[in-house]
Amino acid sequence: MIHYVSGDILLSRAQALAHGVAPKDPMNQGLARSLHEMYPAMHKDYHHWCNLRHPKPGEAWLWGGAGGVRVVNLITQEGGYGHGGRPGRATLKHVRDSLRALVHIVEGEGLKSLALPRLATGVGGLEWDDVRPVLEERLGGLKIPVYVYAEFHAGQKATEPGA
Repeated sequence: MIHYVSGDILLSRAQALAHGVAPKDPMNQGLARSLHEMYPAMHKDYHHWCNLRHPKPGEAWLWGGAGGVRVVNLITQEGGYGHGGRPGRATLKHVRDSLRALVHIVEGEGLKSLALPRLATGVGGLEWDDVRPVLEERLGGLKIPVYVYAEFHAGQKATEPGA
């Protein structure tokens, strides 16, 4: 079940946190930057995975860190593989495909709860009114609490029903 909440996603009690990135993303903006700063090993491991796999938009990669932290990197944007390459904009197709990959991860790993932001609407450049129906279509059938942080309030813990 999807719950729209307000608060700081970094304070979520969900078992996993998902966010949108590009292949080889420098993670220097938005939520990705905060996650990079909190979990530098995730950023390093993500780049290693990208160098080995050369993932395409629409894929997803699960990182598990110390203390049970889990972050799902959803590849919602085109990548910047060349020297000095920068992430491109997100597309609804990439969001749709990466959310399909996320459902496989949630089910395969037996995750009990999930938190994500208004996916691909910041750095990705998409409109929330376009992304929300895609998110509801792909994640609405999950039998776990899905917390969508529709409003960001730094340092404020959200009320997460069922957590």
